[in-house]
Amino acid sequence: MNINRKETLEKLNELIKDIEIAMLTTISGGKLHSRPMATQEAEFDGDLWFFTSKQTHKAGEIAKDNRVNVSYSEPEDNRFVSMSGTAELVDDREKIEELWSPVYEAWFPKGLEDPNIVLLKVTVDCAEYWDANSSTLVEAFGLLKALVTGQPAGGGDHAFISL
Repeated sequence: MNINRKETLEKLNELIKDIEIAMLTTISGGKLHSRPMATQEAEFDGDLWFFTSKQTHKAGEIAKDNRVNVSYSEPEDNRFVSMSGTAELVDDREKIEELWSPVYEAWFPKGLEDPNIVLLKVTVDCAEYWDANSSTLVEAFGLLKALVTGQPAGGGDHAFISL
């Protein structure tokens, strides 16, 4: 792993690590379809993991077109991340047990014994993020300065990254 990739993964991991819900967007009949997904407590290494069922619409959508987008938002901290890549269903019992938490029984009442439980793995190809983590006072000053000078307000740290 080169240093740039390592730094990129560390930055993205820092941005998304405590955001509990992501929005997963799939393609269905040529239209985009998004839904909330619980983020797994696994360090981001270029792959994102989610629990799902083999019997969901998203499983069928991914079978037909595996291009997806996963977005994260933490408005209170002004952190926003959009990741695009390819998705696949992974039926790996060892990985499922590694990522499992009893809270998932809300979606899978049979727990780990549910025969339809699988992982949705998203291999991220590229990402874009906006990180304007600043105090409200600094943010207000930036907006006021932009209004007075006629220059665009600074949006903090922003980058488009290819993995």
